[in-house]
Amino acid sequence: MTEQNVEKVIIIGSGPAGYTAGLYAARANLSPLLITGNEIGGQVAITTEVENYPGFPEGLTGPELVEKFQQQAEKFGTRILIDWVTEVDLKQHPFVVRTAGGEEFRALAIIVATGATPRRLGVPGEKEYTGFGVSYCATCDGFFFRDKEIVVVGGGDSALEEGLFLTKFARKVTVVHRRDQLRASKILQDRAFKNPKIHWKWSHVVERINAAGGEGNGTPPKVVSVTLRNLKTNEVYDFPTDGVFVYIGHIPNSDLFRGQLEIDAEGYVVTDRKFHTSVPGVFAAGEIQDKVFRQVVTSAGQGAAAAMQAEKFLAELENKSYAEILAEHGLAEPVAA
Repeated sequence: MTEQNVEKVIIIGSGPAGYTAGLYAARANLSPLLITGNEIGGQVAITTEVENYPGFPEGLTGPELVEKFQQQAEKFGTRILIDWVTEVDLKQHPFVVRTAGGEEFRALAIIVATGATPRRLGVPGEKEYTGFGVSYCATCDGFFFRDKEIVVVGGGDSALEEGLFLTKFARKVTVVHRRDQLRASKILQDRAFKNPKIHWKWSHVVERINAAGGEGNGTPPKVVSVTLRNLKTNEVYDFPTDGVFVYIGHIPNSDLFRGQLEIDAEGYVVTDRKFHTSVPGVFAAGEIQDKVFRQVVTSAGQGAAAAMQAEKFLAELENKSYAEILAEHGLAEPVAA
């Protein structure tokens, strides 16, 4: 394998972390290759309006922001491959990356930015009305529900944290939970129970999300109700609401790296404070390793930091062999060249 056949940096994922990593790596003259994945732009690409990203006081849509991310990364030399990675081999260096399109690449460094996917309810209307009243991010979309009535689905910390946040905007927040007690921490439960804007639907599940409009009449659809089932009485009825916020967990897109990177019990790739993974030369940024913030701006910052660390790793590699770097990390078995 000749040197010109080896990429300096491959970025896996095209959300805010991936594109920002591409921008920073390109400006460091690393000529990064970014492989988009099959959901170009990540979660922000399905967000109707983004009003909390710095530099855009007038706001813009998620797809518009993703397009600007891509344009800026490409402007400085990031190469974009619209494909998705099906296999990586991190047990040899240069690392091996294979795609669904049949491509095989080798890389001296990899930045993992594959994100996490909100766990869906899987009910009729959820997919169709995402961005039109169905949301998975209160910080992103809460502002659009001023003086509205909202349903929050879930019973863990995220559901209550986001539900409490939504009371800053909404007139009424109804928490729908399939059990008759919450899984959230005691302090969050106490705050939620004391908040007069929060109401409860215990032992209920959402069976359908209903909307009006959007059927060729020139107006977008708008959520108007959810169909609920009482699990104790089996009663089914429609409950009026202006929006549905779903917080039943996230699924990190980490299956590709199982057995090769350290992954925690929830499926998130483990990194240190400088976004190093358990394999020297492999970095991770954005929601694939961030279970706390999950914001466009924080993911972008993490992508920038990961690219900066990748550049430092490559500079170190110019003066040392990969086996020497592994030994410095206390790894007894050198990765095969």
